[in-house]
Amino acid sequence: MSSAPPPSNQYQAPTPMNPADEKLWATLIHIGGILFGPLPALIGYLVLKDRGPFIRAHTATALNFQITLLIAYIVGGVTAILLIGFLILGAAWILAIVFGIMAAMAANTGRYYTYPLTIKFVS
Repeated sequence: MSSAPPPSNQYQAPTPMNPADEKLWATLIHIGGILFGPLPALIGYLVLKDRGPFIRAHTATALNFQITLLIAYIVGGVTAILLIGFLILGAAWILAIVFGIMAAMAANTGRYYTYPLTIKFVS
């Protein structure tokens, strides 16, 4: 009868990212939010949040902003019947671009960034 090796620990703590990688991924997540909405922020938060404090802060703030934008888009879509919704949709679209670029520039230089006008859902 052969003896089997003891079972190994299946879970390993994620390895921390180096600062250059954290800056790169944070920048890409913010730019991805401009192009693809909340999906890059959600994926980035779920996959990278435990890889370092800088990337966690940026993915959380990007996800909070994208959820807030999603709410604004829904409200704008519903109120488009009253024509005010078109202003809401336009303002949300412009803010997504401007604040996304500002956040990406901050992430690229290694600074933390908090989007203005954002509801905090995740931390």
